[in-house]
Amino acid sequence: MATVTTGDGQLVSYVDHGGDGPAVVLLHSFLMDVTMWAPQVEVFGKDYRLIAIDERGHGATPANGPFDYWDVAGDALAVLDALGVESAAVIGTSQGGFVALRTALLAPERVRALAVLGTSAEPEDEQVAAAYDQLTEVWIAQGPETVIEATAKICLGEYDASEWTPKWSAVEPDRLRLIAKALVSRDGVLERAGEITAPALVLHGTADLAYPVAKAEALVAALPEAELVTIDGGAHFLSLTHADDVNPHLARFLSAHL
Repeated sequence: MATVTTGDGQLVSYVDHGGDGPAVVLLHSFLMDVTMWAPQVEVFGKDYRLIAIDERGHGATPANGPFDYWDVAGDALAVLDALGVESAAVIGTSQGGFVALRTALLAPERVRALAVLGTSAEPEDEQVAAAYDQLTEVWIAQGPETVIEATAKICLGEYDASEWTPKWSAVEPDRLRLIAKALVSRDGVLERAGEITAPALVLHGTADLAYPVAKAEALVAALPEAELVTIDGGAHFLSLTHADDVNPHLARFLSAHL
């Protein structure tokens, strides 16, 4: 993996898959890393320059202290700066969608197209945030095995989680608290979605256990140029769990706007 250090000293790890096609930034979900995009790299790697980023506190990118998703959006722009990429399409799943929306708000001229999957533009519901806080503390106090199965169910549905649960179990307590805090305390951007001028594709699974389809519908209604596609039975991290259903829609969208 390559790295870049931002102006505030944050190290950011990423994989530039290369290629001469238009640039596409890939932003992963909570607890995941760049490898969750393997199904998309396999399909799109010949036609696009795929740039997958490990977000703060995930994969090979550390979290030096408290942060929010605006900071992570700035990290993504720093990677583009380091690579000399003026503009790109941005695709994000769940947490990656939070970051993608903020990237488009921070630098609209640099986001040519925006695709978000299983995401929301709203702050976390207070009761859900409290439940996630409790889950985090149980994870730390009693060990990950007490909550890993429930976490996998929320994130991956019926998808085989065995590749991911060992990585989740290895997350240090301090890092877990930082990334969980960023998740549950994020601000809402739904009121600002009208500022996003890039064409947008919003994909959402009908079996998403984290956010109902209504969250996607609200986002599409707020975006100036957006299309909603629902994936029947799709889980929360549907770019991974339902890649065969998602990829044709991404292919059509990228072809039309890049």
